[in-house]
Amino acid sequence: MATATNTPRLKEKYTGEVIPALMKRFGYKSIMQVPKLTKISINRGVNGAVNDKKLIDVAIDEITTIAGQKAVPTMSKKDISNFKLRKHMPIGARVTLRGEKMYEFLDRMIAVALPRVRDFKGISEKSFDGRGNYTMGVTEQIIFPEIDIDKVARITGMDITFVTTAKNDEEAYELLKELGMPFKNIKK
Repeated sequence: MATATNTPRLKEKYTGEVIPALMKRFGYKSIMQVPKLTKISINRGVNGAVNDKKLIDVAIDEITTIAGQKAVPTMSKKDISNFKLRKHMPIGARVTLRGEKMYEFLDRMIAVALPRVRDFKGISEKSFDGRGNYTMGVTEQIIFPEIDIDKVARITGMDITFVTTAKNDEEAYELLKELGMPFKNIKK
């Protein structure tokens, strides 16, 4: 009798469907050659954080709610007098997801958040970095159902980066497409 485990749906899809499909497509000899998603980083810069420290706390709370994992503030690396910015001042928030939380976030993003984007026609496949990583921008944090729209003071966006073990953009594209990322129908 099998024990009931809470393995994320996308993790099961990766092992059951994505690995065989990519092995067939690229002719890998071993399962270990198949690219995999290693982490998802969510980043958000906060405009006006120098003047109002509470904005950082709001950003951290929102990203923590979206990701299901505690976000941390990002600090400035140098002084910029024109912006009244000092070294080590908080200017944003970030979180890095790995393992099961990563798959759960990706599943929620594909199934719930992206379809809520107004006039959504798919995400661009032009944001690969040449090393198999993909970064996309989200213009409104309210597409995530975890955010209560009545409590949002200002609508801001964030960057979401998918880090894979793929050697090139084509392998990363196929991996993310197999996992269910809704890319536009045009191919490079």
